[in-house]
Amino acid sequence: MELLGVDVVYNHADYRLMSRRALEALSEYKEINLFLRGIIPLIGYRSDYVYYERHERFAGESKYPLKKMISFALDGITSFSVKPLKIISNLGLLVSALSVIGLIYALVSYFSGSAVAGWTAIICSIWLIAGLQFLCLGAVGGYVGKIYSEVKARPRYKIEEYKK
Repeated sequence: MELLGVDVVYNHADYRLMSRRALEALSEYKEINLFLRGIIPLIGYRSDYVYYERHERFAGESKYPLKKMISFALDGITSFSVKPLKIISNLGLLVSALSVIGLIYALVSYFSGSAVAGWTAIICSIWLIAGLQFLCLGAVGGYVGKIYSEVKARPRYKIEEYKK
């Protein structure tokens, strides 16, 4: 998750002791899908850790299967990062660049006479269309990411104290 821009504390639980100031700051986040593991560090107040030795479960089974854990991770990534949208844009640039290289290769093989008839036109059109689709999807994703960031209406800063 850190590679995608989500700042989380490794291997921690959702149990925490928070001051009233931190709770009031948390209440300013009006999001519906509140990913607490990412928002608490975002608030910016001083925090500390309580370390303990965690033993394996001795009774029963976890009610949190792999499917739920993956869904939880995706919620965290999409709540805090537009990097997946940027990855799509970069993939579009990469596919477009590879399609140009493929176009050059296809043209060279066509003019050297080693290409099957029709292969060059089909391959070049598929690569170019795929690259353009990724680029367009990335451009739309950039706008959607900006809209998403604005709609969340997260506080930009926190005023700790007023001096008169």
